[in-house]
Amino acid sequence: MQYSQKVLDHFMKPHNLGKLENANAEATEGSPACGDQVSIWLQVNDETQIIEDIGFLSYGCASNIATASIITDMAKGKTIDEAKALSWKEAAEELDGLPPVKMHCSVLAVDTLRKAIKNYELSHKLITEDKAGLSKERVLAELATILYPKVGEDLISLKMVKYVGVDENGIVTVDIDLPKFDQFRGNIADEVKEHLEKLPDVKEVHVNL
Repeated sequence: MQYSQKVLDHFMKPHNLGKLENANAEATEGSPACGDQVSIWLQVNDETQIIEDIGFLSYGCASNIATASIITDMAKGKTIDEAKALSWKEAAEELDGLPPVKMHCSVLAVDTLRKAIKNYELSHKLITEDKAGLSKERVLAELATILYPKVGEDLISLKMVKYVGVDENGIVTVDIDLPKFDQFRGNIADEVKEHLEKLPDVKEVHVNL
């Protein structure tokens, strides 16, 4: 697998590595389907809302460590609103690209950063917990964060999602268009279930391939 020099540099000597003892926000996200996990700690200035310090721990492959390293670099010194706007594509571009099959690592890094910021906002009463409930729109938004490994693009952009159903009992049904011989079928099904089961009010997830 071909990695850029930047990926290798951040993998061998990751920036901002380690838990922050004085953090006022943290989050851990991971995907058992691929074995990657990232924890991020933030030290946010309560007056300026600037992320003054940031640390991370990462469990997984070289891409997972490198993307966590680069996203913490990108977030440090920014306000929480600026940091929330960072995208997984920007993280990948900062590393001079990632192999398509590893693009999901940049999504995980960004998701963890955003979750840590949300936890800060909740604990400081800057926002309230989302009570919007389960909807087709929320399911589609979550599916847009799941990448097809072969090309490193999300399922929505690739038009692989053919049907999304949400009923009043919290049962979500998703039809994904993938050939039976596709090597990523099982991985995609697991990823969809893991992502959607985290949404509020979801009781069951059925994935049809």
